[in-house]
Amino acid sequence: MARGYTGDEATDDEQAELSRPDPVGEIARAADAARVPLRTVDRVALHHAAITDTPQGVIAWAEPLEEIPMETICQEARGRPPFLVVLEGVTDPRNVGAIARTALTAGATGMVLPRHRGAHITPAAAKAAAGAVEYLAMAVEPGIPAALTRLVEREVWCVGLDPDAGTSIYEVEVWEGPVAVVLGAEGRGLSRLSARRCDLLATIPQAGPLGSLNVSAAAAVVCFEVARRRAAMAG
Repeated sequence: MARGYTGDEATDDEQAELSRPDPVGEIARAADAARVPLRTVDRVALHHAAITDTPQGVIAWAEPLEEIPMETICQEARGRPPFLVVLEGVTDPRNVGAIARTALTAGATGMVLPRHRGAHITPAAAKAAAGAVEYLAMAVEPGIPAALTRLVEREVWCVGLDPDAGTSIYEVEVWEGPVAVVLGAEGRGLSRLSARRCDLLATIPQAGPLGSLNVSAAAAVVCFEVARRRAAMAG
């Protein structure tokens, strides 16, 4: 006997639609549980209030992120030596956000940004960071060369990425201790002064015809090399 279907039974497509997660509903329930006021507006008002494209149905208003003093960011975090990511001249906020997300998941304890001539934590950066900016300590310094000098004075090893360096990131011997990974802008790289202030320069070995990686991809490679080395030491 052939199986029959009634009009009340859902098709496979309808069942799939019903089983899809409801992220906006989850956010609303979490906000209600945390006693965060909710306001429903139409799509036009939502897009008018949004600073980024495609706000995905929700906008949150929050207090500005706290800037952490350099002296604090150099201290141990939960018994671990500081693992910092320093950016110089990275002007695309989406790269800054992506690097923050990668750094946090690799175990970084903080990030140092320049006050001028570089992107800060904008809405676009926060979106790309996918929540990382709420957990990763951020220091904003007037100048990166001076910040590197202060890090060295506090016995934090500063390792700058340079495609022309003679040392591979896999040969660096200081990843397990207090360390700062220093990344420059795509194309220009680190400024000459910042490169001189680093304790050492290292390169990411590459194959193929392309000359360089996107700065967020380079950050991912080196951050997870630091994470691998630290995990090996802890194990």
